[in-house]
Amino acid sequence: MSDLETLLDRLKNAQRDLILDAAKVAMVPPDSMLRRIADLENSIAAVEALIDEQRHARA
Repeated sequence: MSDLETLLDRLKNAQRDLILDAAKVAMVPPDSMLRRIADLENSIAAVEALIDEQRHARA
């Protein structure tokens, strides 16, 4: 597994944990938690794009 794939797994796990924590809250999660989830989503998309670029460059 490449360094980027390892990073992607860590980011996805962190986001998953935050979402599960948010689901336990009886009301809308705090803005800070929602912001962290969104920031992780942006990071995940960026890493996935870079992985995709590298795959196309190798082909």
